[in-house]
Amino acid sequence: MRTKQIAITAFALWLVIISFYMLFSGRFDVALFFVLGFMGFLVIVVLTDLRYVKPGYQGYVRFLIFAGIVLSGVVIVLKLMEILGLQFIF
Repeated sequence: MRTKQIAITAFALWLVIISFYMLFSGRFDVALFFVLGFMGFLVIVVLTDLRYVKPGYQGYVRFLIFAGIVLSGVVIVLKLMEILGLQFIF
């Protein structure tokens, strides 16, 4: 198998494990699923990173990482505000 295929398979398996765990525990939270899935994505990106050659899709991966960090930050802030009992008015 090629590295890309292994990475896609590992990421899909990670998402399935997260899904089954959340469904069997009875607490399916989309925000937590996103954050855990994003962490798995970061691990896959780091493990498959090439040192001396940068493929053409590297710019898209950086954009996805930036967008994921921003969305994860929003989720964390909203969860902290929920825990502290604060409200965010748009």
